[in-house]
Amino acid sequence: MTTTIPDTTTMTIDSTENLTVGPELARSWLLVNGSQPARFDVAANSAADAAVLDVEDSVAPADKAQARENVLEWLGARPEDGEQNRAWVRINGFGTAWWEEDLRALRDVPGLDGVMLAMTESPEHVTRTAELLRGTRIVALVETARGVQNLQAIATARSTYRLAFGIGDYRRDTGFGENPMALAYTRSQFTIASRAANLPGPIDGPAVGALGAKLAEATGVTTEFGMTGKLCLMPEQTATVNEGLSPSLSELSWATDFLGEFEAEGGQIRNGSDLPRLARARKVLGLASAFGMRLPEGYDMHFEAPTDTYHC
Repeated sequence: MTTTIPDTTTMTIDSTENLTVGPELARSWLLVNGSQPARFDVAANSAADAAVLDVEDSVAPADKAQARENVLEWLGARPEDGEQNRAWVRINGFGTAWWEEDLRALRDVPGLDGVMLAMTESPEHVTRTAELLRGTRIVALVETARGVQNLQAIATARSTYRLAFGIGDYRRDTGFGENPMALAYTRSQFTIASRAANLPGPIDGPAVGALGAKLAEATGVTTEFGMTGKLCLMPEQTATVNEGLSPSLSELSWATDFLGEFEAEGGQIRNGSDLPRLARARKVLGLASAFGMRLPEGYDMHFEAPTDTYHC
């Protein structure tokens, strides 16, 4: 008999090598103030899947030029180990006084992994940015009612790599509260637009100042709405976000059991539930592999299949 009793056994993380999680799967996106270069190395060495050096919202107008220089200097450097410094950069929004200056400065920087375009409100903002940063990944950070209204068009823009939700500015623009129910429709739109455009899952906004149980709860909301990444404002948030946006122990246990049983019975589709379960199990195990996760030795608990894999 299977059980749905929650299990608190710790997941084993494979530390035999430093796994790099690509941006299509990146869970934690750590924003770092470009005016504080002493924090760049801390962010790069944190648990964050992606460090994002910020020359936009966290930087005062008078400090924009210096913040940009800080970012350029760090991205162009090779520390003592010889490895190129690498990070994303959150650039200023299209139409601002700093947008084009950001792009021209970043065009040939060797350590640039991609840009997060603030205040994206139309597909033109993405395509115009791509014209000046050819071949660079662009995460469209949507932060206004107008941007949300145009989500489908932004998602299908040729150069959009992934969508991100700027919660703070969106709430200021619309007057919505912070309760997850108030933002349920908006979060759903990000996930639907991303899926329809065949993009990786969207990146949710940050939980400002949250740690521990409060951050875990906020990350649970991110997962509930099908979002697969989350902005972080402190290095201390990244490990909790990574854990919350990774397959759970119960999911990994079920997927391992199901595939073992399926293959032991010849690997043939037996009923209408096998296809969705097979797809889910392979996805779970693929993510677990990408994130360096495995079941603890001697683990022996069994869980029922996810509810959305039942044939009905």
